[in-house]
Amino acid sequence: MTTTLETTQSEPERQLLPVATAGQTWKLMRQELIGHPALVILAIVTMAAATGAGLVAPWMLGVLVDQVNDGGDLSDVITVVVVLVIAAIVSAILTGVGSALVARTGNTIVARLRERVLHKTLNLPTATSERVGTGDLLSRVGDDVSEVSEGFIRVGPQAVSSGLMVVLTGAGLFALDWRLGLAGVIAIPAYIMGLRWYLPRSAPYYARERVAMGERSHALVGSLRGAETVRAYRLEERHIAEIDNRSAAAMNVSIDVFALFTRFASRSNRAECIGLVAVLMVGFFLVDADLVTVGAVTAAALYFHRLFNPLGGLIMVFDDVQSTGASLARLAGVVQMPDPPTVEAQRDPADPGLDLARITHRYEDGPTVLSDVDLTVAPGERVALVGASGAGKTTLAGIAAGIIAPSAGTVRLGGVDLTGLPESEIRRRICLLSQEVHVFSGSLAQDLRLARPDVDDGTLWSVLALVDADSWVKALPEGLDTRVGDNAHQLTASQAQQIALARLVLADPEVVILDEATAEAGSAGARRLEEAAASATDGRTTIVVAHRLTQAQQADRVVVMDAGRIVEVGSHTELLAADGRYHQLWQSWTGTTE
Repeated sequence: MTTTLETTQSEPERQLLPVATAGQTWKLMRQELIGHPALVILAIVTMAAATGAGLVAPWMLGVLVDQVNDGGDLSDVITVVVVLVIAAIVSAILTGVGSALVARTGNTIVARLRERVLHKTLNLPTATSERVGTGDLLSRVGDDVSEVSEGFIRVGPQAVSSGLMVVLTGAGLFALDWRLGLAGVIAIPAYIMGLRWYLPRSAPYYARERVAMGERSHALVGSLRGAETVRAYRLEERHIAEIDNRSAAAMNVSIDVFALFTRFASRSNRAECIGLVAVLMVGFFLVDADLVTVGAVTAAALYFHRLFNPLGGLIMVFDDVQSTGASLARLAGVVQMPDPPTVEAQRDPADPGLDLARITHRYEDGPTVLSDVDLTVAPGERVALVGASGAGKTTLAGIAAGIIAPSAGTVRLGGVDLTGLPESEIRRRICLLSQEVHVFSGSLAQDLRLARPDVDDGTLWSVLALVDADSWVKALPEGLDTRVGDNAHQLTASQAQQIALARLVLADPEVVILDEATAEAGSAGARRLEEAAASATDGRTTIVVAHRLTQAQQADRVVVMDAGRIVEVGSHTELLAADGRYHQLWQSWTGTTE
């Protein structure tokens, strides 16, 4: 596993996955809503009925005021009270059912969206996944999916209910008297001015907040996954400082968002005051002119006052709506990424030999890490890449595996350029195994069958024996059925790498690239793991990025790299006799001076 040790100042800006525009995000939402018409219509109708039942109370209170003003008796009061109680019960029931339907609609859409996002991320080209890093990917499939899901559950019902309440309450005002309705409309310009002030300022803040959270996740994940390396180089304080900086940046953006929102809320309160004063003043003159009753003005005032809650609710959830919208745009950006171009193989590779010609590479605008490298690996040959850290071994291995596209040069498998093969075909024929292995949650047998789902238990045991893992698997509580991974039986680093080697054998690639695949094992188990790797790759074209020079000793040919160039090529014995760079590395490794 490669751990970044540079400081924040020297780290280049990481390229992130795309973020959808507002139009693209709404298009995606419309597609999802149209896909569930019955559920959407039922939810809206139920919430509308609940809102209508809630409007009965102000109307009936206005009626009660007129009845009392006209000298009505106790029976009139009882009738109003009964109607109010019935309306309240109906409204409560319908509100509960409607909220559940809205939440169910939202969860259905989120579940479908989550599947599409995961499908897209799992099928990203390997080079793209390496370029954007784990932080942005985890933030989208984790934080952003959770934010959208919570938004639909928490905000969805309130937003739908509040929106319907505003529309139907406004209609109720005009039903009482059109002049009272116009008086309430006076508040709309004030609301619009507040929104026009807030919206263009808030959207960029929420987008920045989601990006800051992704950068924070990247810093956390990178430090945790490379914890042993960080401790070995005593870089704890530097990484903690980087995490603090990313966390502080995310916190500062959140504080700015909240400060902006409070200023928007004060503008909304101003609009409420304007509207209520207008309704009461117009009502006073209308009653004085005997054009409406006191009860009608009372109902109008209550209706407009009732708007405070839904409008306030919309304003209060607007923060969540913006945050949910920002996360939704990030998910939509992944979903709407174009699929990689389909490549039709013109012909099959003639053999599993690799030919790397005039390979030059640099990362983005960084320095050149490989310069005019030529390397041919014959079918079935085992070649070891050795050299100091930073020599370009891992980059060359990634290019040979088809994961990294070189800046210049070509890579051919059996005489066929890798750019002329579909990625699925490359992955079937070439397998890259690094020290960064993963144990999937589930039974050990399920973990192994990821490489070949139809394999039987007998074959699994044969493969485990080949990589010298059968003895410890038999010692597990339930053998192949033992659950491993998170919150289950924890495998050691050496055992996890043996399982990865077993999966490699089951996948049966023609070419294997081992990028320091045995580096995590301790000294006691290193030799055993190297033997397992040799057994797993026997007969296959193999390139080994050698962490231990004993791996180079076992190779058919050793390629020595320095500063992005090949400086020596030969067998272990030949290079020792040449008394060159490899001889120096071997002396350092063995502690000899001869």
